[in-house]
Amino acid sequence: MKLKRVCGEGYRKGSHQLNNSCHGCPDFLGEARKHRTKQKILKMSTRNTSTKKIKTSFSASVFSVAKTFDMKKIIITSFAFLIALAPFRLMAQENMHPTPPQVGSTTLVNAVIHVGNGQVINGDIVFENGKIVYVGSPATLPAEYTKTIIDLKGKQVYPGLIATSTNLGLVEVGSVRATADFNELGDVNPSIRSLVAYNTDSKIINTLRCNGVLLAHIVPRGGTISGTSSVVQLDAWNWEDAAYKTDNGIHFNMPALVNRPNQGGGGGGRRRQQGDQEDPVKQGLDRIEGIRKFFREAKGYLANSNPSPVNLKFEAVKGLFNKSQTLFIHCDLVKEMMIAMDFAKEFDFKVVIVGGSDSWIIADLLRENNIAVILAEPHSLPATDDDDVDQPYKTGAALQRAGVLFTICMDAGDGFWQQRNLPFEAGTMAAYGLTKEEALSALTSNAAKILGIDDKTGTIEKGKDANIVVCDGDILDMKSSLVSAVYIQGREINLDNKQKQLFERYKYKYGIK
Repeated sequence: MKLKRVCGEGYRKGSHQLNNSCHGCPDFLGEARKHRTKQKILKMSTRNTSTKKIKTSFSASVFSVAKTFDMKKIIITSFAFLIALAPFRLMAQENMHPTPPQVGSTTLVNAVIHVGNGQVINGDIVFENGKIVYVGSPATLPAEYTKTIIDLKGKQVYPGLIATSTNLGLVEVGSVRATADFNELGDVNPSIRSLVAYNTDSKIINTLRCNGVLLAHIVPRGGTISGTSSVVQLDAWNWEDAAYKTDNGIHFNMPALVNRPNQGGGGGGRRRQQGDQEDPVKQGLDRIEGIRKFFREAKGYLANSNPSPVNLKFEAVKGLFNKSQTLFIHCDLVKEMMIAMDFAKEFDFKVVIVGGSDSWIIADLLRENNIAVILAEPHSLPATDDDDVDQPYKTGAALQRAGVLFTICMDAGDGFWQQRNLPFEAGTMAAYGLTKEEALSALTSNAAKILGIDDKTGTIEKGKDANIVVCDGDILDMKSSLVSAVYIQGREINLDNKQKQLFERYKYKYGIK
């Protein structure tokens, strides 16, 4: 029953309409407000009822379809639809993956073999189940190895190149902090293992293989003692598969013993002011003395057969004292390298200098103390203003003449992706005093000896892993180097990479042939 109010006349039965003459009446306004509220409630109730009817109708329809059609047919149809979409999904995925282990034998014939120790021979190579079983003349090739033959037609064959002192796999994009996992908090971290952070899915790895780099020495950064390094092979599903030599060294970043008035003695790049009392050289010597004290305490701790409580940092450097590990000391100046030699004498450590810009000055002293050197990238400026502008190119030849074992590395901030240029850095040294074979040996047999893996790789010799690079030209020459095939432990590796895929993608887009 609907009621309307007429001014001063009380309530009476009537329609929804109200008299226009009553708009100004207070009684009318109150009644109108109640009337509108009631109308809204009625509309909402009607809408909810309609929605319920639609839902009920839809559910009934679905149930009816399910009863009408055979569910097996529906499943088969859906599966077929997904299969039809699969090629479009796969086209967006990478086609690069690790190669299964070699089974059987492979024979490379008519090759120019650069052994890696200075020798060059024309002959054949046979590797079976990942190991080299024959290197020599075709005349003495055993008959059982003539089943699977690859004719190289005079191509150059080299041992796999080794990238030393790199953070490859620990950082993907230098400007993106989230992709960097090479720097640990703290100053003394010998128990940190770089290997467990190594990313085998890095897009950079495949670009290195295309230039013949098949092994890498993965090194942490940060702090005075930054942790342990390991050697990996560059074709693996995970870091366990990649491990070639585990925890082979501890890395000591020696403070720079040079007073630069225009540069900050502390972090953050703060410029030193005239009133500052800080002496960077004294601070550096104090930090070095702190590390010396750490090793003395570790030596006393390890002298106990059953030390208690266990000290993880002291346990981590145990390999330095029994010489199963190497102490890699990162330094450049003569006085810094002299301190490194003092460490070797006091603690009887096996020491390798990383950087060594001034190593040519004390080359004879380094040889006498059996100290090897990993030279920082030759394509750089001299260490001091007084040096020859081409001194970084000539340092390798000076060490070679003095009989110092050396290799080269890309130890700069971008050392992870620049490793692909490693053979060309050695090629530059070949133009400044080294022979081509000596420059090649620096990246192969010398690097293997320094890293302690020369029993497995570094040269193309019987019994060693089949880490082999096949090149159409000179691998040290940027112009003629064209790697056509690589083998890691006998398995042939896919030479595709992200850069090649992008090249082909945009060739297709713009119709370039």
